[in-house]
Amino acid sequence: MSLKITDVSVRDIRFPTSRSLDGSDAMNATSDYSATYVTIETDGGAGPTGHGLTFTIGRGNDLCVAAVKELARMFVVGRSLDDITGNFGAYWHELVAGDCQLRWVGPEKGVIHLATAAVINALWDLWAKQQGKPVWKLLVDMTPEELVRCVDFTFITDVLTPSEAVAMLRRVAPGKAAREQEMREVGFPGYTTAAGWLGYSEEKMRRLAREAVEAGWTHLKQKVGADIEQDLRRARILREELGWDRKLMMDANQIWDVDQAVSNMRRLAEFDPLWIEEPTSPDDILGHKAIRDRIGPIGIATGEHAHNRVMFKQFFQAGAMDFCQLDPARLGGLNEVLAVVLMAAKFGVPVCPHGGGVGLCQYSRNVVMFDYIAVSASLENRVLEYVDHLHENFVEPLVVRRGRYMPQVQPGYGVTMKPESLERFSYPDGAEWRS
Repeated sequence: MSLKITDVSVRDIRFPTSRSLDGSDAMNATSDYSATYVTIETDGGAGPTGHGLTFTIGRGNDLCVAAVKELARMFVVGRSLDDITGNFGAYWHELVAGDCQLRWVGPEKGVIHLATAAVINALWDLWAKQQGKPVWKLLVDMTPEELVRCVDFTFITDVLTPSEAVAMLRRVAPGKAAREQEMREVGFPGYTTAAGWLGYSEEKMRRLAREAVEAGWTHLKQKVGADIEQDLRRARILREELGWDRKLMMDANQIWDVDQAVSNMRRLAEFDPLWIEEPTSPDDILGHKAIRDRIGPIGIATGEHAHNRVMFKQFFQAGAMDFCQLDPARLGGLNEVLAVVLMAAKFGVPVCPHGGGVGLCQYSRNVVMFDYIAVSASLENRVLEYVDHLHENFVEPLVVRRGRYMPQVQPGYGVTMKPESLERFSYPDGAEWRS
């Protein structure tokens, strides 16, 4: 019997990370990591619940909350889960394009798309819980045809058609079982940003880098962009701690113009960075291409602020990125993530999702497990971001062993938050904010 969705609630959850400068970078110095947190109830509260969230950094989270309420009222409450998942791609298209007035305040970007992600990901969480599987396993167990029905190919058929996607998935299907067993045994390679926040002192950064090496991390990311002399000094410290066998990545968080990015990265090249992340405006596809052409072999990593599958299509077409850092809560939920993952596989671009934020590591762990097992069948140049704060607020803790993510075990998408955390960090009435 199909579950009927009878209610959708949404809460404004904010964590005061600006107090400790966790998450600080050149563009976002004082962020309060936040979540627009959605709960889907079924069968009048008697059935399972689905949970999803979208990530913001404080003010504006209330705008996402309002957008979720409108989307839920129009497209979610009263629907059956089977009707939604039976042709999930068509439903996703209905959600983003079914009402011209809501579409106008996107289209498929900004606050309305962030809200779409929270709703869609909550539906995936509900579906996976109904099936008794974590999301990555739900995806891996689908046939190619079932998976492709979850994708909206609108605006991307000039680079990837449904039949092409089915053929890609069929080609790698024979090795899926072995790759799944590999992930269960050794996990997916990660990198840590924990030592590299720009607001940390150089002494704290050195200490955290040393601890990261001792914990088995082989990749570490440094925030850059406030001052080039400081960037050089901090990179030297990190190389002293990391040595030259481990990988160092850099992230400018959109702070530079194109020529600035080229000039600064030519100076930072002596520290052998694997990539420079978001070196300029996240919307400047040709700017990223120009930087890439001028600073090689340093790679270009970008995508956490790319609005939708169409932007990624153009990044791929232009040869403007070396590492695809899709954000599972900025894209319109998992359905659109699947479209980008499939296109990335066609263009041979490794998917290394954005993980910094509330719940993004939980989401992204599912994405990379699925990508490796069922789509790309490759670990070459693939690594997933890890930040070490706020995970304690989720029901299923992340498990990282010697710098590798272990697969999610519990059914769902992994972002179900503890009730006490929801109460404490609700804005503006939770205990953390009242005090």
